[in-house]
Amino acid sequence: QVQLVESGGGLVQAGGSLRLSCVASGDTFSRYVMGWFRQAPGKEREFVAVISRNAVGTLYADSVKGRFTISRDSAKNTVYLRMNSLKPEDTAVYYCAADLNFSGLLHKAGSEYDYWGQGTQVTVSS
Repeated sequence: QVQLVESGGGLVQAGGSLRLSCVASGDTFSRYVMGWFRQAPGKEREFVAVISRNAVGTLYADSVKGRFTISRDSAKNTVYLRMNSLKPEDTAVYYCAADLNFSGLLHKAGSEYDYWGQGTQVTVSS
């Protein structure tokens, strides 16, 4: 199984940027499709972005498209989420997740993911 540890969260003003990192250990990183999700207080967890095993394919939630970029570095066993033009509504705990998936499909449903990190808090002030 794989262990996931996120970092990079914090407090930022609206319009600012952050880069989240998620380091994977315990298994071969390239076996996993990697996703980012978030959960705001009182709301359900929602999909943010996903990247394929070979980093060629990506999908984004409409709410972050054009502002967020997901990427991965196999040499560092790390997946990133670059967040630009942040808005107060982006405030949430952000989680990375790993999907042991050889189908090539990029899933938006959290139920498809096998492993989760502990989350990192992102707070955007207005």
